[in-house]
Amino acid sequence: MSTMQSRAAIAQERLAEYGWGPLFVVLAGTFMTFLDFFIVNVALPSIQRDLHAGPAAVQLVVAGYGLTFAAGMITGGRLGDLYGRRRMFTIGLALFTVTSAACGLAPNATFLVIARVLQGGAGAMMTPQVLAILGTVYTGERRAKAFAIYGMVMGIAGVLGQLLGGLLIQADIAGSSWRGIFLINVPVGIAGLLLSGRVVPESHGERSQLDLAGTALATLGLAAIILPLAEGEQHGWPLWTWLSLAAGPVLLGTFAVQQARRKRAGRAPLVDLTLFRNRAFGVGSLAALTYALVPPSFFFVLALYLQDGRRFSALFSGVIFTAVGVGFLSAMLLTQAMTTRLGKQILAQGALVTALGSVIMAVTSGTSSAGYLLPGLAIAGFGMGMVLVPLSAAVLHNVEPRQASSGAGVLATFQQVGGALGVAVIGTVFFGALHTGSFPHAFALSMALLAGLTGLTAALVQLLP
Repeated sequence: MSTMQSRAAIAQERLAEYGWGPLFVVLAGTFMTFLDFFIVNVALPSIQRDLHAGPAAVQLVVAGYGLTFAAGMITGGRLGDLYGRRRMFTIGLALFTVTSAACGLAPNATFLVIARVLQGGAGAMMTPQVLAILGTVYTGERRAKAFAIYGMVMGIAGVLGQLLGGLLIQADIAGSSWRGIFLINVPVGIAGLLLSGRVVPESHGERSQLDLAGTALATLGLAAIILPLAEGEQHGWPLWTWLSLAAGPVLLGTFAVQQARRKRAGRAPLVDLTLFRNRAFGVGSLAALTYALVPPSFFFVLALYLQDGRRFSALFSGVIFTAVGVGFLSAMLLTQAMTTRLGKQILAQGALVTALGSVIMAVTSGTSSAGYLLPGLAIAGFGMGMVLVPLSAAVLHNVEPRQASSGAGVLATFQQVGGALGVAVIGTVFFGALHTGSFPHAFALSMALLAGLTGLTAALVQLLP
């Protein structure tokens, strides 16, 4: 055994000595980043009124965060490989805490959008380290369990974030109103910073020079697609939006070619395209992207429909959202048994259950009582739990430890790209429908489109090994 292999084996043995402490600390960061993608939905009407924000600004409060989160995720993973995953997690957590405070203190909509964009970048630095750390610290059944818990935490942040947001807005602590949903991150972030150095072990991946050209191409390509989708409808789809949408695929295609050339030249690419030779990873990542279109946009239009359309308070809207949480938590308790019985088909069936819930929501959108919405919400939440809990383990199960950061970064990027695209596309459909119809009409149309999108996930799952 070579000296390098011997050191790697010793490091792996040392990491294996850690208990569940690293899991709990890094998942606190995961919970914050995913919570902030979803919790803001219930606050959007309050932000709109308080900061006099237009539809484009409201979409960018959500999609801007998702854009930089997605665009920076792969780079964040490579930085973890190069400079240490714990170090980059800690730096990302510190920046996320600072930018959360900036969001909470925003004096106007423009400042808030900029702060959210920076907050998404901080989350991108922190989040890929989480799956990489878990994939390095834990092996075998413990790794599968850690990945499953990661999926649970991500889902819980999504489905219960709305209720927590409603409670914080209703509590109006020290007159904070909607600002409390961001300021709550500050004490949590400080606690995480104090614990990470003591509990989380340091690890590295393959070291090489950072691919700055690849970073620029990936970031510009994603921005070229998401930005016009968020801004186009409000501005009447001017020429620049179409040029930008046309440039996006070209930039991303150039990125793929540049990555392949860099790999052939013996230089470490930003994305190791050999990951996609692993069929489970390649197909699973695409399935993750298509399904990620659904939950963020589902919550986005639901919050606007409940508060602006039905005139419910933020707290009552948050209470209605708990029906999704009940469905999700029910699925979470049953997922292990269902996965054992159904295998990969749990992902396809979960997607179809989500579609069923969305269709029920579309049918009941014009009813007089909020109670009619609850069955559809619970069913959609159950479907989300069936997909999100086992998804990460299914995609990353066979990824080698040396590719842990890169694989985790790619998967998380696909999910965030899907989320940002979903909000931009469904938001455009929703606000466009409001110009010609009512809130129930716009909401029903959005739900029907989301139901159709879940079919893409169900189809891709059939290609998994």
